[in-house]
Amino acid sequence: MRRPGPRLFCIPAARAPIVAVLRRGPSAWSHVGRWNLERGTYDAGAWIRANLYPQRCDLSPDGRWLCYFTLKQSATWKAGPTYVAISRSPWLTALAAWRTCGTWTRGFHFVERKRVWEIGEPAVGDVGPCRRKFGLAGTRPATFAVERRRGWSETEDSPARDPGDVWDERRAEQIKMEKPRPKSGGRTRLVVQGWFAAFRASVPATRKDVRYEVIEEGLVHHLSGVQWADWHADGRLLVATMDGRLQVRDGPADDATVSFELDLSGARPRPSPPPPEARRW
Repeated sequence: MRRPGPRLFCIPAARAPIVAVLRRGPSAWSHVGRWNLERGTYDAGAWIRANLYPQRCDLSPDGRWLCYFTLKQSATWKAGPTYVAISRSPWLTALAAWRTCGTWTRGFHFVERKRVWEIGEPAVGDVGPCRRKFGLAGTRPATFAVERRRGWSETEDSPARDPGDVWDERRAEQIKMEKPRPKSGGRTRLVVQGWFAAFRASVPATRKDVRYEVIEEGLVHHLSGVQWADWHADGRLLVATMDGRLQVRDGPADDATVSFELDLSGARPRPSPPPPEARRW
């Protein structure tokens, strides 16, 4: 019997051909990888026996640093068992870390304006090198937090947010997010919907729905077996499949060719000491 594929979620850098790949699976483990779109390479990074929360993570605009939120029950350091940290991707060695009030936090994200610094001083580490390049802001509770910072917007038929819905959960199953294909003049759009897609986490009684479609010249093409997708800056489609493959797809949605593919389904936890560069900003 074939094992279910790992959960994969990708966070592209805003201005570099780098993608952070966050993996969950086996269930007690999380893993980080770095996908270089320009070179067509993948670097496997750190394993951690803990839960990373993908929609509460971020990748710096240059693709160098990962800001991640995790729950690690066995942690006994100053930042505590639930913390936000900045590491050098694809590693999880904390260059700076902040204690949080449990899993209620929505995490932090990088901003281009260096003067923006909403989160105070860390419990661990020195953020000086980061502050010289980017600012850091607290993430507002909202569905599809990562996508909203990367050019996605709500479709016109999405329900409005209830002002009293603090976590933006009540409409999570109905909301749709869309992103136009670069250089298409808006004629081709990528659409995502689903409660699990909105948060990349689940609670009891919620379905783990992720539904992607490409709308091309008014025609709707369902992307079967896809758990994450986004556009490459050049208009190609980036995909993570349900069975654990990373792909780059060229051409129209109904006749796309796979120009790059990497199967991550067979990876198993191999925690090891980070390389020296993981300890340097």
